[in-house]
Amino acid sequence: MKDANKGELLNDKAFQALVEALRSGSLRNGQFLSMSQLVDQLDYPIAPVREAVKYASSQGFLTTVPKRGLQVMEASPDNIRECLDVRLVLDQEGARRRISQGNLEGLDALRRRHEIMRDEVRTGPAASLPPKAIEVDLSLHTYLGEGLGNSLLSAAYAANRIRIAVIQHARPFLADRIASAMDEHLAVIEALETRNEAAAVQALKYHCEQTLRWWGVP
Repeated sequence: MKDANKGELLNDKAFQALVEALRSGSLRNGQFLSMSQLVDQLDYPIAPVREAVKYASSQGFLTTVPKRGLQVMEASPDNIRECLDVRLVLDQEGARRRISQGNLEGLDALRRRHEIMRDEVRTGPAASLPPKAIEVDLSLHTYLGEGLGNSLLSAAYAANRIRIAVIQHARPFLADRIASAMDEHLAVIEALETRNEAAAVQALKYHCEQTLRWWGVP
């Protein structure tokens, strides 16, 4: 039993290391690598890494390509469109549930973070903005995802967030897009503050459309 538990723990740790490599960009979109290269990068034994790869493949993070090894998901137009569509649907439902349940604590802090970031775009050093901007950008989506109040939906949201992280590393978050994204998020926050469900849903739809446009995805 102890050996089984130890094996499961190693599997979990290897998977978390794989997820962190995807989130950080050390595993890049479309990258090919062998199992042995992945073992070296994650620094875990091959058995738990294989289990991690199996689960990651089931979530669409990786694919096994005959004679070429493993490939990280690509930031292709289809993948971008589908991942952003999943996020939109879940964000909209999270907004609906937060409004209907009156579960709106934390909006003041969320607004302040977005307003500060919007102002920093005009004055801050360009090199320091993207990582901070992505963190602020994710804060609203986290807020909406947590509003779902359903463990299965939350798991789907978390998996999709990993896919979107891979996509985000494919192109730098430029200052002009940071500014417009903050404005789009602030429109969502305003709709939540006024408990206007229709406005929140529409603001999220517009944000998704503008994000697709920025990626050049029709």
